[in-house]
Amino acid sequence: MNNVKNFCCYTLLLTFMIGAALLSGCVTTPKPVDKEEAVFFPDPPAAPRLQFLRSFTTSDDLEPGADAFDSFLTGDANKGYHLVKPYGVAIKDGNLYVCDSQATVVVFDLKNKKFHGMEGAKGLGKVVQPLNISLDDQGNKFVADPVRGEVLMYDSKDFYVKGFGVPGQWKPVDAAAYDGLLYVVDAKEKEIKVFDIASGEKIRSLGRDNKPEENLGLPTSISIDADGLLYISDSGRFQVVVYDRDGHQRNAIGRPGANLGHFARPRGVATDRTGRVFAVDAAFENVQIFRNDGQLLLFFGGSGTGPGKLFLPADVFIDYDNVEYFRKDADPNFDIEYLVFVTSQFGQRLVNVYGFGKEKGRTYPSEEDLVEKAEQKLKQWQKESK
Repeated sequence: MNNVKNFCCYTLLLTFMIGAALLSGCVTTPKPVDKEEAVFFPDPPAAPRLQFLRSFTTSDDLEPGADAFDSFLTGDANKGYHLVKPYGVAIKDGNLYVCDSQATVVVFDLKNKKFHGMEGAKGLGKVVQPLNISLDDQGNKFVADPVRGEVLMYDSKDFYVKGFGVPGQWKPVDAAAYDGLLYVVDAKEKEIKVFDIASGEKIRSLGRDNKPEENLGLPTSISIDADGLLYISDSGRFQVVVYDRDGHQRNAIGRPGANLGHFARPRGVATDRTGRVFAVDAAFENVQIFRNDGQLLLFFGGSGTGPGKLFLPADVFIDYDNVEYFRKDADPNFDIEYLVFVTSQFGQRLVNVYGFGKEKGRTYPSEEDLVEKAEQKLKQWQKESK
């Protein structure tokens, strides 16, 4: 009798184990993904200045394991969210803001590892086509929405404050705040409209009353450096045009063409604290880095699907204050000075994060040496393209 009991117990145990094995086959445990090989720019053996760190494309990149089925069970519509067509990007206090141009402004909360839509981007502050986002020193956000026809202001807690401009009369595509004023790119009138942030009133316009060759052609993006100079990406002139705050042209970076230092479809622009100018080109699918006198230093990105590559890039944003959130993604021998965020509108990696810095213990060439090498590379490229 005991033998029969033992046999029955053994049979039940075996049946349970087989069932568990079959069940585990239905719900496959994903294999751990090997860490991708570090990608640096420029390519070795040149001294590295940028490292691709990581990217954000879905809410799962912040909250691993969240998927559409989880969303159904929990009722959280933000679970398993996939960016549709991102454009503008900015970061503040561990919150990464992305203008998903066919949806809303979304927030990757790096500190709390949460993903959600921006609180104020609904109701009176609802966005229609959020294109670009910028910040001021107080943490206010300014979102340019060309379809709604306003630049929408949100406070440091992401609540809606007010709108700038009259819907239907212009096409705001980007904005930058400086010293209590908001400088807005109007793609319809091909000028920069200047608003008083406190009152919301328009003060003046820039970019149409200069010499014809100094007027804006088709401005797309704007950035303001520490000295208050305006850097305006102009796809009509195929340049980054530099104005003072009175609208006088100080410089023009680049020219039309297919070589290094040229532009085909300039988009986002940003400056670092030393005056370097980062300019996105959607056609070249890269970011070129210039000195503020217009001399090309280097470029990064390029077409492709691999880590660090770009697919129809749109915007670039530079940040010094949130490096710690990405330190773990960096090579231990690479010191990051600041972060560079670049959005791709398509592909597997949509919001790309790079670290700008230096390899520990390595001697780096001066910017003059970089300029000379860039000119040599340009001559070689021109020779090979003939």
